[in-house]
Amino acid sequence: MINGMDVKPPTSEEYDRFTQLVDRVISVPKAEIRKREEEYKRQSEANPNRRGPKPKKPSAFRDSGA
Repeated sequence: MINGMDVKPPTSEEYDRFTQLVDRVISVPKAEIRKREEEYKRQSEANPNRRGPKPKKPSAFRDSGA
């Protein structure tokens, strides 16, 4: 009993599936995750209909030094 609740231990099949899933998630290298995030970011920034604030573009007027 945990905090007044009856909790049954997971069956071996449930536990095995869970540990296999966790092992697959943890086995992905951080470099691969960063690469996928950058690819997603490039794709989302290329979408002209995306929600949220748009990236600021430098103004030609400000760069002229006037």
